[in-house]
Amino acid sequence: MQAAVFTEFGGPDAIEVQERPTPEPGPGEVRVRVEACSLNRHDLKILTAGVGIGATAAPFVSGVDVAGVVDAVGQGVEGVAEGDHVVRCPNETCGRCRACREGPENRCASFSLAHDGLAEYVCVPADRLVSLPESLPLSAASTLPVAYMTAYRMVQRASVAPGDRVFVPGAAGSVGVAAVGLLAAVGARSVASSSSADKCERLATVGADEVVTSDDPDDLREAVLAGGEVDAVLDHLGGPFTQVGLDVLRTGGSLAICGQTAGDRPTVDLPDLYLAHHAVAGSTMGTQGDLETVVSLAADGRLDPPVGGEYALDETADAFRDLAARRSFGSLVVRP
Repeated sequence: MQAAVFTEFGGPDAIEVQERPTPEPGPGEVRVRVEACSLNRHDLKILTAGVGIGATAAPFVSGVDVAGVVDAVGQGVEGVAEGDHVVRCPNETCGRCRACREGPENRCASFSLAHDGLAEYVCVPADRLVSLPESLPLSAASTLPVAYMTAYRMVQRASVAPGDRVFVPGAAGSVGVAAVGLLAAVGARSVASSSSADKCERLATVGADEVVTSDDPDDLREAVLAGGEVDAVLDHLGGPFTQVGLDVLRTGGSLAICGQTAGDRPTVDLPDLYLAHHAVAGSTMGTQGDLETVVSLAADGRLDPPVGGEYALDETADAFRDLAARRSFGSLVVRP
């Protein structure tokens, strides 16, 4: 089979399409013919510096978000058949700790993500597959695991309820777009921001109720408060935007944070936390149950994940260049 290989870490020029052995499914596994693999900032961090896997791990095949068709079934597998349309839950857990036993599994001390998706075939534990209706395009399905699992778990962590007004700063990225779509699906109102006027227009098409074209913290604070305080904030930016989120949050509101795109050392006024009874919750990825929920929402037409572009396997380097330059709206998908 062919795979897009990171021959070294540094940038897209180091990506080569190489021939690799086609994997055979072991006991409890199935082989999936990869029809679509969406890219994430996680993949980009690996490509540029080996973040999370080690600088000596090259050559490396990344690709977390995989959707495809079951091609072969290993020994002992039940409930999965050749020809099934599936998406992989990329969670890798120990299966023994308290979080694995009692949930949620994304708190496992050994939590990590499966890769190898930028290839024609990948073997997956059968119990990590979520079935897809054939009516759901595989490109769209491949965008669901990382971005939508993460956003859905943040919606839960921030205790968002129908009718709530929720601020999503920097909403044009994959997690932000997912958050806007999910807020609409659960009946909440979103205030979404982007520095791009064009992307703000696109945010309105995926469910944003209010859009703010700015990345200036002071402008954002003023624009959001013009419509009143918000009930919750979904923050993947960090940096100065965490304080902005607290500034626009109502008394007793919640802020969920999942990333540090704008900086990992925000300065926060502590009185904003205790005098206003704010709750701040960290959130990482989600559970397989969360993925099943977002698949169901997409299958029912309540969620329409936008695909920002599709690339052949030999165009993977171009896909990463576009991802790094933030040229797209919605996830970029490689079609092996």
